[in-house]
Amino acid sequence: MAVLRSGLLALSRNRSLRRFCEQSSLGARLSSRFVAGLTISEALRVAESVNHQGMAVTLDSLGESVTSETEAHGAAEVYHSLLDLIAERNLDANISVKLTQMGLEQSPTLAESIARQLALHARSVGNFVRIDMEDSHLTQITLDIVRRLNARVETRGSIGIVIQAYLYRSQADIEQLLAEGIRVRLCKGAYNESANVAFPRKADVDANFVRLGQLLLESPIYHAIATHDETMVAAAKTFATAHGIAPSRFEFQMLYGVRRDLQKALVREGYKVRVYVPFGNAWYPYFMRRLAERPANLLFLARNFFRS
Repeated sequence: MAVLRSGLLALSRNRSLRRFCEQSSLGARLSSRFVAGLTISEALRVAESVNHQGMAVTLDSLGESVTSETEAHGAAEVYHSLLDLIAERNLDANISVKLTQMGLEQSPTLAESIARQLALHARSVGNFVRIDMEDSHLTQITLDIVRRLNARVETRGSIGIVIQAYLYRSQADIEQLLAEGIRVRLCKGAYNESANVAFPRKADVDANFVRLGQLLLESPIYHAIATHDETMVAAAKTFATAHGIAPSRFEFQMLYGVRRDLQKALVREGYKVRVYVPFGNAWYPYFMRRLAERPANLLFLARNFFRS
């Protein structure tokens, strides 16, 4: 399974395969399980449908590692449009943003400026921006930018971050974020990291996920537990119940197209659920990481593809 995961992650960086998949009807058909269409209007229709099922949404315009300031500002405009349309349609939705899509690798100052404008816009319409975490060489700079923006009076509370449980450093990062009142989405992590920075064994990642989840649940801040693993979900529910933590004080987050049965079951049990809804033409790296994250998805796709 580890070899398959590594292979899929390697393929996620293959430019030729990416170009073929993103430009072919076959690729679009395969991706539709996990990607909510190519346009804003398609993503909003999915968001409305998810809301009608009793779940909130976070919208992600797919794309990463832009190559110019012009591309970064163009990507940001999509998010500004989303914030206005979410307010206009009264959707229960926020946005998730990758800093490399905002020009981080060209200029950290540019990325921070764009993230600040998005946070200001979000605050003006009563919304929220989640900064997604990328691979570990960007962890510190991403944390620094989010912490600086949260420290500003005009953007405090309107920006949050993602922490990955497979990194050794994550407990110290969470303790610092909690001290500064920053909202966290906890996930396991989906990049190919070395044993120098990340737990190589799934059992250790799971144990760290449970520990970090408990730190978040004990906090008075509203956090998100992002997992499709029923064991991790059960651990969070058990801890919350044992410590008198109401379901309204946190949310579970899951990906569009993954474990819909579990999403609906949690809603029926009274838990808050938010579905991560990605869209856009640049879907290939995201799609491949989803397959690597849970290789069972590969079998699911193959079975349903040949059945249809």
